[in-house]
Amino acid sequence: MNEQELQHDEHHCHQHGHGDKAPKDGRYDSVPEGYAGAVYTCPMHPQVRQTHPGSCPICGMGLELESAAMLDEGPNPELIDFTRRFWVGTVLTIPLLVLTMGPLLGFSGIREFLGERATLWIELVLGTPVVLWCGWPFLVRGWNSFRTMNLNMFSLIGMGVIAAWLFSVVAVIAPDIFPDGFRDAEGHVGVYFEAAAVIVTLVLLGQVMELRAREGTGKAIRALLDLAAKTARVIRDDGSEEEIPLEHVHVGDRLRVRPGEKVPVDGQVVDGRSSVDESMITGEPVPIEKVAGDPVTGATINGTGSLVIEAKRVGSDTMLSQIVEMVAAAQRSRAPIQKYADKVAGWFVPVVIGVAVLAFIAWAIWGPEPTLAYALVAAVAVLIIACPCALGLATPMSIMTATGRGAQAGVLIKNAEALERFEKIDTLIVDKTGTLTEGKPKLVAVLPQPGMDEEEVLRVAASLERGSEHPLAEAIVNGAEERGIALVEATEFEAVTGKGVQGKVDGQAVALGNKAMIEDLGLTAGDLVERANQRRDEGETVMFVAIEGVIAGLVSVADPVKETTPDALNALHALGLRIIMATGDNERTAKAVAARLGIDEIRADVLPEDKARIIRELQNGGARVAMAGDGVNDAPALAQADVGIAMGTGADVAIESAGITLVKGNLDGIVRARRLAQATMRNIRQNLFFALIYNAAGVPVAAGVLYPVMGMLISPMFAAFAMSASSISVVLNSLRLRTARL
Repeated sequence: MNEQELQHDEHHCHQHGHGDKAPKDGRYDSVPEGYAGAVYTCPMHPQVRQTHPGSCPICGMGLELESAAMLDEGPNPELIDFTRRFWVGTVLTIPLLVLTMGPLLGFSGIREFLGERATLWIELVLGTPVVLWCGWPFLVRGWNSFRTMNLNMFSLIGMGVIAAWLFSVVAVIAPDIFPDGFRDAEGHVGVYFEAAAVIVTLVLLGQVMELRAREGTGKAIRALLDLAAKTARVIRDDGSEEEIPLEHVHVGDRLRVRPGEKVPVDGQVVDGRSSVDESMITGEPVPIEKVAGDPVTGATINGTGSLVIEAKRVGSDTMLSQIVEMVAAAQRSRAPIQKYADKVAGWFVPVVIGVAVLAFIAWAIWGPEPTLAYALVAAVAVLIIACPCALGLATPMSIMTATGRGAQAGVLIKNAEALERFEKIDTLIVDKTGTLTEGKPKLVAVLPQPGMDEEEVLRVAASLERGSEHPLAEAIVNGAEERGIALVEATEFEAVTGKGVQGKVDGQAVALGNKAMIEDLGLTAGDLVERANQRRDEGETVMFVAIEGVIAGLVSVADPVKETTPDALNALHALGLRIIMATGDNERTAKAVAARLGIDEIRADVLPEDKARIIRELQNGGARVAMAGDGVNDAPALAQADVGIAMGTGADVAIESAGITLVKGNLDGIVRARRLAQATMRNIRQNLFFALIYNAAGVPVAAGVLYPVMGMLISPMFAAFAMSASSISVVLNSLRLRTARL
């Protein structure tokens, strides 16, 4: 950011009431209603939103683009500007250090050759551009912090640097005005151009490293954007094919995906057969076989076969675009633990200023000669070493890095709060169908009553189920079609939630469902109950079929357990979670599956509306509950849970209600999410420890508490180095999350 931009931002803040005090509602939103252009916001203070780049009026941090879609592939302008200022500062500071520190290292020839007065003027010429040009962004932000009374790290940096520089300028131009308390044994007034210059240069170094790290987290988003194909091969109505830009693809277009090409948009296969590598979206390395009717996701890579797909979702509606926006929003969100850092920072800066004043007074009264010079050094050192930039970086850096890492592993974090809460979860509720199992049940048996025809029982059951979208219904219909049974249209179809379906087939009243459904019809199952239970003990789902008020037989369906489920459950147990299976299946079937998988507890015969009630009961008992679901009817339960986990293959409303979304609907994703949450919160606590312990130890030492015992006083230069080192340690520690094992 250049000087003109900073001045523009300062003027802009004044125009919107930021120049005197914060708005009463706490918001700094200068974005006009309905504005569709680029919006910039602060990662630490999302209430700050404006239409141009600038710095946050609360914390001074550079603002970032709110929309991931508007990310520029070029370098960050602020990073370029700060890097240029850093190198200019370095070039001017090195000779300044040689002049001032040379005599201490035995190199006094240059100073003696130039003479004392000429050397001081050269120091002023070298040091002033570093302070006033290289450090200008910090001075402006520091000034704004006092104008708005939002004291922050730049308040301390600005005070320390300006105090050292102004004192030194006056000492060079008018040395005679200083009293004896500022003079050494030879009568000279000390100058601190090198201290001010080194402070600015080291703070610039810390800012450049922070901006590079933040740009690195942004690369996770840009890498996701780069996954998308740039063009698509559209098939025209006359059969001709044409390569067109991706943005020209419309819903309903037929597209050809040749071997090795990226799938351009979300769609459905209408012709062809191939295996598709979905690892960049799901994190799963095994290619998935795709045939006509199967969905495909944009940015995945086609294998050796050729596919023709119909575009279903394009542009910002594609899964990849939604993933990018979700990751970007999560990186800007704030974890609840951040409020502790905010509280500390809120009173920390005034306290530090108070300590600096007290240190100045104490050294001025009791310090050695020249007392006032020592007092100034101590006060400036306190202001610089206590800079809370490490405290401000502790949480946002971890969150930005973690959400990018999660996206690479197929775990999408909606916001930082979900990540923090998930670390504390002790109970996980999962559905059976589609979560523990494949979600693609198969018909395994038709058991007619004596006098009833097996094929007829299946025909009426399948004809009735053609009106249902339930996976079990699909299994029955597919089973009938595989046997070559001709189906007919059912009339007066009605789905009875949690019980089954009923309607008319060939004019006959037909019902298909569980025992509760049969009892509602006033029928008695008799011996069939025992036959059904035997099947349920094997983990099968058994439904009664009634025709014209008479039970005609049983239909049995089995849903195979996913290969990944047993290992994932073992891992979740090892991570400290109690697993509860909530399913609409009857208790016997549920127990059979739970026993085979080692699930801790089951809740069977659960209606969709019961799931939210079960979660409330567990929460009232002190449990911290996560719920994994994928259907529209799971949305209330996902919202009720402390953390909702949506399977990315599920309904949009379920995803909207959840804090965490798994692109691949496997329990493996929950394992990865749990590990990510634990690693992130551990990382944040480490960062806060580094920042707080460093400040707790650094401020007293800078104030001079060790001087009476050890004769040790920290110089402002060393304080600046220590302050930058603390920020760098927080940044480097946060970046370790990039390689966290999930």
